[in-house]
Amino acid sequence: MNSIDSSEEKAKRHIRRLIWLYFWLLLIEGALRKWVLPDYSNPLLLVRDPVVIAIYLLAIPARVFPQNGWTIALVVIGFLSLFATFLQLWPYLSPTLIALVGGYGFRSNFFHLPLIFVMASVLRPKDVKRFGWWTLLILVPMSMLMVAQFGAAPDAFLNRTPGGEGEMMMSALGKVRTAGTFSFVVGVAAYLSLATGYLVWALLKPGLYKSWLLTVAGVALVVGIAVSGSRLTVGACAVVVASLVLVIILRRDVVNRFGHALIIILILGLVVSRLPVFHEGVNVLSTRFTEAAAGSEQSVARGLIARVFASFEDAFFVLGKAPFLGYGLGIGTNAGAKFLTGHSGFLLTEGEWARIFLESGPVLGLAYVAWRLALVGRMGWLCVKSVRLGNLLPLLLFSSSFLPMISGQFGQPTILGFTVFTTGLALAARNEETLLAPSVAGAPSTRVRPAERIVRGRSVYADRLHGQGAPHDQSNGSADR
Repeated sequence: MNSIDSSEEKAKRHIRRLIWLYFWLLLIEGALRKWVLPDYSNPLLLVRDPVVIAIYLLAIPARVFPQNGWTIALVVIGFLSLFATFLQLWPYLSPTLIALVGGYGFRSNFFHLPLIFVMASVLRPKDVKRFGWWTLLILVPMSMLMVAQFGAAPDAFLNRTPGGEGEMMMSALGKVRTAGTFSFVVGVAAYLSLATGYLVWALLKPGLYKSWLLTVAGVALVVGIAVSGSRLTVGACAVVVASLVLVIILRRDVVNRFGHALIIILILGLVVSRLPVFHEGVNVLSTRFTEAAAGSEQSVARGLIARVFASFEDAFFVLGKAPFLGYGLGIGTNAGAKFLTGHSGFLLTEGEWARIFLESGPVLGLAYVAWRLALVGRMGWLCVKSVRLGNLLPLLLFSSSFLPMISGQFGQPTILGFTVFTTGLALAARNEETLLAPSVAGAPSTRVRPAERIVRGRSVYADRLHGQGAPHDQSNGSADR
């Protein structure tokens, strides 16, 4: 029995190392595709897939691969969708091409999602904390790279796109939407929102990380948001901060911790406000918001809301027009278009739900969307329970990933990777609640004192003398006599 336990623990250690490899590849995948190995940009889309396969192969014998209703439902929907893809495309494409396109679609929609539950099974609280430490530390060089990209010309080497050709998307005033080490700006939005969650957690939990790390990470985060040139980045980080409203509602005692955090934020604000690049970045961002609002003939706020709901409107518009079996998994992804036409693009539609309905059909498409929505609902409820116990990190992390889980474009590898990784971290962050005492976790103590035996006619002094001892909060003062 001990040998079995030791082999399982050894497998878990290997899985944790592979999760770290997944994390590092997620951060440098874009750099490899843009600067290091541009000729292999397309194969590098799948650079994390062998890591996931290795994790699953280790997780099954270690009994940490999820065998719950979530995974079973996902497997059923996934293989039915893949089977429908072969049925639909068999008369038109070769089996090899169907396998390539359908396989990529299966990989994008289904293959990585069980990793969420594996992470929750093997990651310990100290692992989750270490991921936060590195996330905050890497903010500094990432922000410096983004500043360099912000100041460089659109056609500069730093602003290359994957494959080494083309230029980054423009923001405003001749500046690009900086992408850091990622393929596109969506990676920056996902990474900075993850870092925001960890930074807010650390500010509300003094002593978690060193003050110097919080200071430099805070400055780097604000500068990175300013020079991103992206409304998506601003919105993603704002959602994480806005989740504190729910924290205040559920745990009013947390408000007392805000004083320390506000002092640090004010100091960081004074430091950052003196940086010229910050002023220039804010000017570009404000211009970007204004131009987008003017183009849609709506206010900035209404324009952002309309942008969110437009994709859902398109999805339900195509729902009734999609074939029963759909057009096939992967057809609507950029990689699928590359396989079929030789050029990247959206053959069906850009919106995630619309792509799912057109690829998988109304029945399987709705089932898959319902699965993602149900997972978001379940995770949200678990995060609320964690907040009530004083554990804020699951909510702060999940607020970074729940919107991509609902409607993020999983055909884009960076979005898929960050959604899975951050959601897995959020679920793993709940493991602290099973290891720490309620008082340490910040939850109200639920321990009930044994009932004291009451003896009639006995004085208070006699009660103390013959009882098991006075409670610690009592003193022998006059109030007790």
